[in-house]
Amino acid sequence: MAHIPHAHTSMSLTRIVNSCYDALLSIVYPQACSLCGGSVEDRCLGVACAHCWRETRTFTNADIVCWKCGALSLGTIDTEKRDQVRCRRCDDDEFMAARACGAYEGALRASVLALKREPYISQRLVSLLVEAQKRSPLDGATHVVPVPLHRDREKARGFNQAAVVGRELARAVRLPFDEVSLIRKVHSERHRAGMDARGRRETVAEAFSVRYPRLIEDESVLIVDDVFTTGATVSACAAALVSAGAKEVFVLTIARPVNY
Repeated sequence: MAHIPHAHTSMSLTRIVNSCYDALLSIVYPQACSLCGGSVEDRCLGVACAHCWRETRTFTNADIVCWKCGALSLGTIDTEKRDQVRCRRCDDDEFMAARACGAYEGALRASVLALKREPYISQRLVSLLVEAQKRSPLDGATHVVPVPLHRDREKARGFNQAAVVGRELARAVRLPFDEVSLIRKVHSERHRAGMDARGRRETVAEAFSVRYPRLIEDESVLIVDDVFTTGATVSACAAALVSAGAKEVFVLTIARPVNY
C-alpha cells in the first residue's frame, strides 16, 4: 500500500472540511452578492458572486502598462520593450514601480468598500494580491509596509484597511510585515475629496515619517494600500521611506481607476 504523507492528508482534509463548511453556511445563512443580489455560493469570493468576479477586469501579464505607475496603456508593444512604456504623469513620483490587481469596478470596488467597513479580506482577493506581487518588478520586495492612517482616523474607524491587506499578503508570500515604522504625522484625508492631482500631492507632502529607520534600511519595501488614484499618497510614503534608508520602494494596491 502506498504511503500517504501526513501533511498532505491533513491539507486535503482541511480543504474538504472548509468546502463543506462553506456549503453549509450558504444554505443556512445565504449571502447575497453586493452587486447583483445573487447568491454567493463560495465564501472565499467575499462580497461578490462568481459571475460578478468574472465581469470585473483584473490585470495580467498580458496588459500593457506604464512600467512605473501601472497605468493601462493603449496599443501593442514587443514583450522585451514593456519596461520602456511610460505615461510620464508619474515621472516625479518617488516609488520605483506600482501595480494594482485590477480596475476599480465591480467586485474589486465592492471589496474595497466592504474593507472600509469590516477588517476582512477574502481569499479571492488574497490570491489576486499574491499573483500581482509575484510578477516583476514587485517580486523583488523584501519587506511589506501598509500606508498608515493618522492615529485619530484609525481610532475612529477601529482599524487600518491597508494594514489588513498588507498583513494577509505578507503572510501569504512569507515576507516580513511592518506596520510600526512608517507613520502618518498629519491627518489630511478630509482635505482631499475633489482635489486634482496637484492638490492631493501638496496636501500629503511631508505627511509621513519613519520612526524606526533600522527596520527598513537597505530593504526593498512594498507599500500596500487599497486604491491607487493619483499616486500622491504612496509617493509621499515612498519619499519618507527612501529618505530613511530604504533601497527601493514598490507599491501594490487592490485596484485603480482605469482613467489614471
